Amino acid sequence: MTKRLLLALLLVLLPAIQAFGHALEPGFADIRQLAPQTWQVFWRKPDVSGQPMAIALQLPDTCTPPTGPEPLFDGFAWISVWVADCPEGLADDTVTIEGLSSQRTDVLLRIQMQSGATDTIRLTPDQPSHLIPAQAGGWSIFGSYLAMGFEHILEGWDHLLFVFALLVLIRDFWRLVGAITAFTIAHSITLALAALGHLSVPGPPVEAIIALSIVFLAVEALKSNAGEIRLSERYPWLIAFAFGLLHGLGFAGALREIGLPEQDIAAALLAFNLGVEAGQLAFVGVALTAAMTLRVALPRVAAHWRTPGDITATAISYGIGTVATFWFVERVMSF
Repeated sequence: MTKRLLLALLLVLLPAIQAFGHALEPGFADIRQLAPQTWQVFWRKPDVSGQPMAIALQLPDTCTPPTGPEPLFDGFAWISVWVADCPEGLADDTVTIEGLSSQRTDVLLRIQMQSGATDTIRLTPDQPSHLIPAQAGGWSIFGSYLAMGFEHILEGWDHLLFVFALLVLIRDFWRLVGAITAFTIAHSITLALAALGHLSVPGPPVEAIIALSIVFLAVEALKSNAGEIRLSERYPWLIAFAFGLLHGLGFAGALREIGLPEQDIAAALLAFNLGVEAGQLAFVGVALTAAMTLRVALPRVAAHWRTPGDITATAISYGIGTVATFWFVERVMSF
């Protein structure tokens, strides 16, 4: 009976699992000044079911042309490149992403002046336009990358499921703190190394192994017995650190898609990493608060899901493992 219920739940959630496995990538626009009145525009928008997302980069009307040619698919996203003549420049004028207000993704806008000054702005469905100031500001770059890092981890369901699996597996609070700290240190190391170009690993295998790391934690949770502490529970920071190195490569892949501003690489990298950590801590805080609320409101239910071998704890572990296995197979098949 239990297996039938789990199978039925999986069939109901399968579309959601597939959607959550791959969140929409952000769009990216790079506007680079070649001469006082000439700008080179690189515009990349996400792919949606084999078609370009219905958004368009709109330069000020004083520029010729204000929009680019039809985009070409490069295997991952849709690309347009053109050169625009803007006799009045772009300072104190507005760049808009048409159609962004009806989408569920963001666009990172990078403006590079001929002097070398760079400004990076995050455009959202609520704020699809940007008034370009006369001088670029470092704080706008920091704020944009901080927000991008925060949103990336909250949209990265595989990373969050790994953290949740740690919460399920590790019953001792201080061991849990040690594991999350080790996970943080590890993915910060590989994120920095990969983003700065010192480490390069193909993305698809990394994503597949990330899914496999979640399967491993789910299996460990299923094998856990009351009164017995497994090696993964006794030294969880070792497991968290090892897999954290892989998750950092996954974060770096997203950051490579966004790009780093040449003039503020250190600030942008720090801000993105801080945003990832803030999002991770927010998720852990919400999960622990929910667990404490459940313990007070429904103590019997809370006791069941935290008891190794109990049907509730087993169902949760099977659920985690099923989702992660689906992602693993899906990602291997996409090689």
